Amino acid sequence: MDRKRLVHTLDTPYSAIEWPQISQDDQDAILELLCPLLSPLGAHRRSFITPSKGKRKRSKKASGSEKPTEATPAPPVPELAAHVDVGLSSISRALQTMSGNELPKHEGAESKGSTERYSVVFVARSGQSSAFHCHFPQMVALAARSQPPDRAVRLVGFSKACEDRLSTALGIPRVSSIGLREGAPQAKGLVEYVREHVAPVEVAWLREAQSGRFLDTKIDAVPTKIGVKKARLS
Repeated sequence: MDRKRLVHTLDTPYSAIEWPQISQDDQDAILELLCPLLSPLGAHRRSFITPSKGKRKRSKKASGSEKPTEATPAPPVPELAAHVDVGLSSISRALQTMSGNELPKHEGAESKGSTERYSVVFVARSGQSSAFHCHFPQMVALAARSQPPDRAVRLVGFSKACEDRLSTALGIPRVSSIGLREGAPQAKGLVEYVREHVAPVEVAWLREAQSGRFLDTKIDAVPTKIGVKKARLS
């Protein structure tokens, strides 16, 4: 019989943050709307942007005797590119900026930094550690406080593997998160569908902290196995 002992640990007394519950059918429908929206960005990248081959390749080409050829000027990137952010760092910084803005006091007034606000943040949760995206529910909830309730930023977490489809649509090797800004062209149908089927992120601990009510310290008792003591070698 295994011997056990109780190990006591301190835990937060506030409620845990949950990702919005989205049915698999709704996730699939959102993905089917998102990929065609992003595909012009990937088509432009594949047609007019040369993939990087590294510093060594560039330095070798610069030192060679090859004569530079006149490149045909590429057409401008699609307008949607200015409304889409890709990657953990850029989206996290934008959410942090949003959370520092205030909701306009008068109806119709624009808040500071309103052009930088997101309408939806998409995260491919499958296939990567939760450490990379566990902060999104809290950051999205805080950022939504700078927006009217009916236009609060939504968080969509895809539970099925979809990185390959998103990478193909955007024309980049790897995609884990995408931020779609307000006013993105051709995105009205997608945004309306998301707002209809995805609830805003709820952070219960924020209301609990603002209530001023005292919460007892939460102490967890975790049963832990006692390892077998190694015999000393004489």
